[in-house]
Amino acid sequence: MRYRTKEWYELCQRTGLHFGMRVHRGTYELDEALFLRRYKRKEKEYVEFQREMYNTDPRFLLEQNGHGFVPAEKFFSGNEILEDDKRIYQMPAEEKERIEKLIADYDVRPPFDELSYKQEFKSNLEWDCKNQKERLPKEIYEKIADIRIFTLGYCTREVMLQLKKQSEENRREMERVSNEYREAILAQDIPDEIRSRIQFHDCTVIELLTGDEVVIRFDTRGGFTNINKLTLVAPEIIKQDGGIVGSYWMYQELYRIDNGYELHVLFEGESMPELIVRCADILVEEE
Repeated sequence: MRYRTKEWYELCQRTGLHFGMRVHRGTYELDEALFLRRYKRKEKEYVEFQREMYNTDPRFLLEQNGHGFVPAEKFFSGNEILEDDKRIYQMPAEEKERIEKLIADYDVRPPFDELSYKQEFKSNLEWDCKNQKERLPKEIYEKIADIRIFTLGYCTREVMLQLKKQSEENRREMERVSNEYREAILAQDIPDEIRSRIQFHDCTVIELLTGDEVVIRFDTRGGFTNINKLTLVAPEIIKQDGGIVGSYWMYQELYRIDNGYELHVLFEGESMPELIVRCADILVEEE
């Protein structure tokens, strides 16, 4: 990736460092009693949310069938959405079967296990506390008296101001890179018909074959398309990270080269793998 890199994606996640945070005067120093009170409050909110999700009937998922949508590539292009750009979602048979199984499981579900979700909340908080050191600039992290209470959503006024300032700096840098990307992509001599073939945002890679052709097959249930096979003709693989199979297609960049195209893809997974392939043509189909 030249623009929408892993680093750019991580920067996007840091444009709202202050979101969900509240100033609390008790956060200037370590206060175990304060932490326990706020912990119980947040734990209760988490458990009640999980209870609501647990008791949500999955039959509503069947309502997606036959609804209109705009392909991700068109939606994020910044261009005007035309009537011809819209698609009608036809739910695959396997997706209907999956939902019907969810319904069957829902109808015989056991009682809600409140204790297990309390343990889940505790584990999530512990992981988030460890992650804060990587997420926050050092100068902010060092001003936090209790990382546990911060992770629950409370901080001093000074830290809040720093979070807002850093978020704004991150947002400006994100937008700068995004604008450069848009200018670079608009300068490419690529037919819309070719661009429209690559619309696999949020689709899961289930197979990646390399050889005379690069063939990628998808589980499209999380995406915005029924097309589940991508073929790159006469490929030259420039970069292929491990861990692509099983990850989600996040972003792509497509460039024109002398003998075809150069496709860059960033996937969402544990290591956020990347694939860069030069090819003579790009073919898609629904198997």
